[in-house]
Parts: sequence; structure tokens; C-alpha cells
Amino acid sequence: MAQAGCRECAPHISSGVEYGLHCLLFLVGESGEGRDASVRDLAELQGVPLDFLAKIFTKLAKAGLVAATEGVKSGFMLARPANKISVLDVVTAIDGEKALFECREIRSRCAVFDGEPPTWATSGTCAVHAVMISAQQRMEEALAEQTLQDLAQRVGRKSLASYDTKVVNWLGERASKRTAKT
Repeated sequence: MAQAGCRECAPHISSGVEYGLHCLLFLVGESGEGRDASVRDLAELQGVPLDFLAKIFTKLAKAGLVAATEGVKSGFMLARPANKISVLDVVTAIDGEKALFECREIRSRCAVFDGEPPTWATSGTCAVHAVMISAQQRMEEALAEQTLQDLAQRVGRKSLASYDTKVVNWLGERASKRTAKT
């Protein structure tokens, strides 16, 4: 059985989702209020490659999860309240809809069938596939139950009281520098 975090194993959910979720959390205040930030600032703040994050935010915008802000301080903000954006919404926006498992109908290839599998062996959903369908449904339900607001509250409970203020100030300083340059 593969261990969690196994470097040789390809994850079902991409690193883009991780980057996207972490950066989206900076667009949510502890009490759920939204704020805006540029992709450049978010990339620098979180230590994420700018080009990669720009592609992620393009996908998030296309899915209607973030909206571009205009003006000198242009960037992105949440397109709807944080408690209305589920983790599943973010996963789907960034990675697309993909199956956890692809059944290859191996059950019909058993050597004793001599190339002619009987109906009983191939009728209905494959037992292995049925387990994987159930696992996918449970995973999607778990991701749909968690919102950006839930994640922001978890971070807020764990972080120092001054953390959110430091983030707001850090982003504000960068936005002010861009404003001063124009």
C-alpha cells in the first residue's frame, strides 16, 4: 500500500490545487470578508511561481470563483462569498473533472474464459469499479462540505492573532508601491 506523500506516486489532486487554495485563503479575511490582491503579490507572498499561479487564477476566473479587479491596484478578488466556494469547486476549476479510477474491464480477460467471457462475469458494474465509484463519491462529498471560509477559520484558529494583520499590511504595501509608480 502506498504511503501518503509518496513521491513516486502521482497524486490525484495536483499541486496547482494546493497553490490555488493557499493563495485563495489570502483573499479571505478571518471573519469572511473578501479582499483583493494581484497574482504577482500572491505568488511572492506564498513562494509560488508567478507564471504557474497566473494560469491557476485564469482557471479560477473562468470557473467564476474569482473576478478581476480594475485600476492601478488590479488583481483578483473572490467572485462570491468564501462560504459559497467549496474546496471541490476549486479542485474542479483547476484540475477539471477527472475520475479517480478508470475501469479497464479486466474481469472479461480471465484465461479460463478462452476469449469468450460468460455474461455472469461481465454483467453489471465491475465489483472493483463499484468500490472506486463509491470512493470517488465520498471524496467529492468531503471536498464539497469544506468551504474557503472553513479553511480560513482553521488558519485563523491556528495562527497568531497578528498574522492576518501582517498579511493585509504586506499586500497593502505592495499595492501602494505599484500605485506610486504610476
